[in-house]
Amino acid sequence: MRDFQLPGRSPILARSGVAATSHPLASSTALRVLQQGGNAVDAALAASAVLCVVEPHMTGLGGDCFAIIAEPDGALHGYNGSGRAAKGAMLDYFQQQGISAISEDSIHAVTVPGAVKAWECISASHGSWGLDRVLSFAIDYAEQGYGVAPRVAKDWALLADDLAKDRGAAQHYLPDGRAPLWGEVHHAPALASTLRQIAEYGSDVFYRGAIGEEIVALVRSYGGLLSEEDLANVSCDAIAPVFANYREVEVAELPPNGQGIAALTLLKILEQFDMAVLDPHGVERHHLQLEAGRLAYAMRDAHIADPDHMQQAVERLIGDDFARQLAASISQSGRNGALPSLVPSQSDTIYLSVADRDGRMVSFINSVYRGFGARRCTVRSGVMMQNRGSCFVLEPGHANCIDGGKRPLHTIIPAMAFRDGLPWLSFGVMGGAYQAQGHAQVIANLVDYGMDVQDALDMPRLFWNENGDIMAERGLAKSVFEGLAGKGHVMDWAKSPHGGGQIVEFDRAHGIYRAASDFRKDGQAVGY
Repeated sequence: MRDFQLPGRSPILARSGVAATSHPLASSTALRVLQQGGNAVDAALAASAVLCVVEPHMTGLGGDCFAIIAEPDGALHGYNGSGRAAKGAMLDYFQQQGISAISEDSIHAVTVPGAVKAWECISASHGSWGLDRVLSFAIDYAEQGYGVAPRVAKDWALLADDLAKDRGAAQHYLPDGRAPLWGEVHHAPALASTLRQIAEYGSDVFYRGAIGEEIVALVRSYGGLLSEEDLANVSCDAIAPVFANYREVEVAELPPNGQGIAALTLLKILEQFDMAVLDPHGVERHHLQLEAGRLAYAMRDAHIADPDHMQQAVERLIGDDFARQLAASISQSGRNGALPSLVPSQSDTIYLSVADRDGRMVSFINSVYRGFGARRCTVRSGVMMQNRGSCFVLEPGHANCIDGGKRPLHTIIPAMAFRDGLPWLSFGVMGGAYQAQGHAQVIANLVDYGMDVQDALDMPRLFWNENGDIMAERGLAKSVFEGLAGKGHVMDWAKSPHGGGQIVEFDRAHGIYRAASDFRKDGQAVGY
């Protein structure tokens, strides 16, 4: 329990339903849906759509989504709503053009938007409301306007220069030629119109109609390869989550092309050590977690790809034998210089978790990748394109090498955890590559150290920058910072926090939910 003499938050406790998102308007939307009789799936979709309006740099209709849904009887469903590369995006094309990497600002980083198709699929399979009613809240905020939240305004201002380079981005997201200030009211009429058409006619109007034609025209005007056929072939795939045991807790992640199995590999490495005897805020705990992370992320970068192109079995990569092999290379006395270094990618994402009165839980994530994605936006329909294709590599023979119609390695990962065969946690941590490390830290905080769900999110975070140095959030004790440096880690203080996060816990013994939302964002957990 937190120290009530210091700033902080307490977990939300509620019996009938809870929602935790990164923005107050999305949280209140989810709560309204639950109170009006919608289920957790309806509430999650409604909140995600609202976030496309009120956190436009983090997510949008031009992005991707993944979801895990636990039904009241414990049945588990996973959905991959990630888009694919253009069919014309063949390796030889890039070789002929002399392109050796797909940068985040390249038009070739634009992939097919998968989110809208996924929303429709998930709604039809598990929702109790129609998509028209689900999207009505987002339409209202887009038409009537909303107050720009403090963290959103801070991030938005940092992206203004790039937005100004594109006609549609500048028109829709730089009113009066600048980013909106905190507290100003922003309207998104073009996005409202697009949402209204999707609500009335379904996803086909987005992928096959005038909106899709405008998306293709925009991408091709910059030299991209996306076609109307690519959009028409979009799919949302039902997939089975994969599990790994961590000290009698079963952690569920989605299989590749997401990086969820990197979180499982990391946890299996940590399981080889007696974490519970270590100070949760101490040098030894953070050192072990960082070294295990270096190994897990090296595995990710070497092996995770479109599932049709994986060259190693997922079961092996999250297995005990592989974890023991990797753990043996970790020295508790100091940083092992022989371990692989990594250059992680950062991105902007929304994650939300919702649970309803029937015991249904939804772990849901939606993203345009980096801030405002590709920073190219359609003029009439107001759709900002994602740049997820920058996660591809251009190395022949690599599992994640770009190819026509292929899905890239994805950083966004929803998760759940089970106890005694039943859902216990619905959780996720935002922040690009950090997410796998964040999942492992949250689970260790809850399982090894008995933290409550809010404390598990609030704990200071460490992660690598583009040079491989450790960037520590300012909440880390100076003595721990210096102790890690003494173990050979190159340390520096982070200029911004590592992501965000949300958790819903189902306390079955008391028949109550506990929910938390990360202080690093504007959001909150709510319940009734």
